[in-house]
Amino acid sequence: MKWSEFSIHTSQEAVEPVCNILHEAGASGVVIEDPADLVKEWGTRYGEIFQLSPDDYPEDGVMIKAYFLVNSFLSETIEKVKEAIKGLLLYDIDLGHNKIHLIEVDEEDWATAWKKYYKPVRVSNSITISPTWEDYQPVEGETVIELDPGMAFGTGTHPTTVLCIQSLEKVLSGGEHVIDVGTGSGVLSIAAAKLGAKQVLALDLDEVAVKSALMNVKVNHAEDVISVKQNNLLEHIEGPYDVAVANILAEVIVQFVQDAAAILKPGGKYITSGIIKRKKQEVKDALVEGGFSIDEVLEMDDWVAIISTKS
Repeated sequence: MKWSEFSIHTSQEAVEPVCNILHEAGASGVVIEDPADLVKEWGTRYGEIFQLSPDDYPEDGVMIKAYFLVNSFLSETIEKVKEAIKGLLLYDIDLGHNKIHLIEVDEEDWATAWKKYYKPVRVSNSITISPTWEDYQPVEGETVIELDPGMAFGTGTHPTTVLCIQSLEKVLSGGEHVIDVGTGSGVLSIAAAKLGAKQVLALDLDEVAVKSALMNVKVNHAEDVISVKQNNLLEHIEGPYDVAVANILAEVIVQFVQDAAAILKPGGKYITSGIIKRKKQEVKDALVEGGFSIDEVLEMDDWVAIISTKS
């Protein structure tokens, strides 16, 4: 079976929206090569991660590689992907070098090779994310989320996801009703369940994301707590909820602040991430204007998460 490797040299800011475009276009696997991973220091705080080779990474920017089955529709698919990526400029997203290359590869060359980059990672005081194929044994006080990234949803260790999990750890004390907007792999919903939430509703517009989240919820034996639903943001959703979490682009977050306020209880917590640092104030202003007070701002690398409370 032949596959086409679509690679784009882009920026850290563009990683999540580009990956979203790729998986929505039907990519059957995505690899992110970010040189920032070579110098991360948070691994020493929560435990060793694994050894990485600088030869596998670009000198600057981020390389994203996606794999598409070679068929009669491939050219049309690639052109649509290019146009969608170009369209990110309308949202003031830095695309970096924005250089794209296509090569043909055999299935055995990539189907399992990417797994060498994905090892158990401690992402907060109590939570470690481990791939489903690793036999990881937790230590006392450690909670493990088993995750299969599926089609381009990531390994749960991107700074925006880590910040959300750390924020959930701060606000959940047990028994809360939580809603997760744009759930992707379902990792934040699973984290909420393992941190004591009584009920979690995971939402995503993408059908593949819903299937991936359902699979990961089942792997983590959280079906009794988590419900997964295909839905566009918070349309037709009624509350009240104690906590809402949204790891989405800043531009999207500011568009549904009022909807988030409508489904939260008074005093409910709203965790937002997917925010590049230069857009932090824009999101803070939108939250305040929408009736939230800012509790805390967490930062990692160039990314921001905001914990706010409905007034």
